[in-house]
Amino acid sequence: MIRKNASIPRRMALAVLGLTLILGACNPTIGGPGLNLSGPPPARSTTFMAVAGHPLAAAAARDALKDGGSAVDAAIAAALVLNLVEPQGSGIGGGGFLVHYAAKKGELAAYDGRETAPQSATPYLFIRDGKPMSFMDAVVGGRSVGVPGLLRMFEMAHREHGKLPWPRLFKPAIDLAEKGFVVSKRLNSMIAGAPRLATYAETRDFFLDDTGQPVASGKTLKNPKLAQTFRRIAAAGADAFYKGALADEIAAVVQGAEGNPGGLTAADLAAYKAKRREPVCMPYRKWLVCGMPPPSSGGITTLQILGILQNFDMASVPPQSAKAVHLVAEAGKLAFADRDTYVADSDFVPVPAAGLLDPEYLKARAKEIRLDRTMGSATPGMPTMKLTRFAPEADGEKGTSTSHISVIDKDGNAAALTVSIETPFGSRLMVGGFLLNNQLTDFSFQPNNQGAPVANRVAPGKRPRSSMAPTIVLDNEGRVVMVTGSPGGARIIGYVAKSIVAALDWNFDVKDASGLPNFLDRNNGVEIEKGTALEKLKPELEALGHKVTVRVLNSGLNAIRNDGFSLYGAGDPRREGLALGD
Repeated sequence: MIRKNASIPRRMALAVLGLTLILGACNPTIGGPGLNLSGPPPARSTTFMAVAGHPLAAAAARDALKDGGSAVDAAIAAALVLNLVEPQGSGIGGGGFLVHYAAKKGELAAYDGRETAPQSATPYLFIRDGKPMSFMDAVVGGRSVGVPGLLRMFEMAHREHGKLPWPRLFKPAIDLAEKGFVVSKRLNSMIAGAPRLATYAETRDFFLDDTGQPVASGKTLKNPKLAQTFRRIAAAGADAFYKGALADEIAAVVQGAEGNPGGLTAADLAAYKAKRREPVCMPYRKWLVCGMPPPSSGGITTLQILGILQNFDMASVPPQSAKAVHLVAEAGKLAFADRDTYVADSDFVPVPAAGLLDPEYLKARAKEIRLDRTMGSATPGMPTMKLTRFAPEADGEKGTSTSHISVIDKDGNAAALTVSIETPFGSRLMVGGFLLNNQLTDFSFQPNNQGAPVANRVAPGKRPRSSMAPTIVLDNEGRVVMVTGSPGGARIIGYVAKSIVAALDWNFDVKDASGLPNFLDRNNGVEIEKGTALEKLKPELEALGHKVTVRVLNSGLNAIRNDGFSLYGAGDPRREGLALGD
């Protein structure tokens, strides 16, 4: 692990990784064997690169970079536009995580803008009549709304790494909100598929027409309320959101949600603080992979999967083979068994991060994997002898509404930003032109299991465990070689791990690494992507004892690769993301 505010100058990177390789030997050739996926080749640039989940968001990031902005500036500008054009996925009514690399200082930082439970919350928040509530009953309304953290995190990161004025970051989103944007087929289909979207009037009136049908694709949609909200925040900073009239309105909407009111107050909003944390990092072959620490499980669990796979020669394993799926699945089982037991908000429970990422521990876990047979369901390990024992969590994240932004600026600084409101359209509550999150449903609904407390139980001020996995990969010279991340709920971890193995072990270019058919195991069976070549592996995997499910695995991997000469960016072909350079 890298210590807080850790610097990774070139000589230190060499020592950390234990390498004496020359620069050219440590970078794989960009442009691997390819998978003949549809769509354009990776975008290429020699100056800067931004990748976001919607073309208008990518354009906002690109324009910020062209104006001399930093990677953080570009990421914020893109995220604000996403709030408008991809409202089902993220926005200022939710939260996020940012992993940043400052190239000149060789400094890594992890910024935590995760939502917090209000002070009124109890471990039994989602227990009704002695039983856990159904997921959607818990989601819709004020009960599920956590204190949004995104703007406080943006403010902190911009203060430390921004170059453009704060109001400039809001201009693209304000202009689009006032002039309107064209509703995409994806947004239209997301509205059509969202249950209970008509529960509350403001949300219903914005997303549905007079006949109750989803706003049509191709229609120009304006959001003057969001423009007004953004103008306030651009002029007065994040305090315009967390204090005063808007904070009072948010609290009133949450507390007044008919049928399922929540306990969030204006005082909860005023008290919110973003946090700068120590990123989690681990050597993986020739590289150093760095991600988000708790309360996200994304960094630790992704690194555990890679650390276990490090004990196998993945480069020699055919990418779309049963052996590849088997190894990654078994590593995923082991990592998720640990995640579900040990990882939660480290401000509330002791998370044995160092033990979970210890190479010897991961080597021992790797020995549990057999090549001729699945282990079945994995059990958690014991990463340290001095350990508070928690019960495995009986339920996990169900929401998948998230978006990821990757940026490298002209100075080599990198930002990996993942933002979310949890399930599509969040709590269904809308205020000031934006949706409020339902992130509290990322807590365990059951506070206890098997007679012991669950680490991810609800508590006042606690941040629910996440699987968001914004990730930055460095080479032995301390230079960024990859920035990646994805939406997808708890499956984010599998998507990101797959993309890293595809890029670093299998030498795929950035487009093919993201577009490679998805496969993963969260310790509840192998999932392989529907409609891909992996489907033919089902009988072979079942012969190894795996329970196999074929399903849609709609990742949104937006990634950048750097070969030392050019930057290559690509949006996940499964969605409408776009990469733009100079």
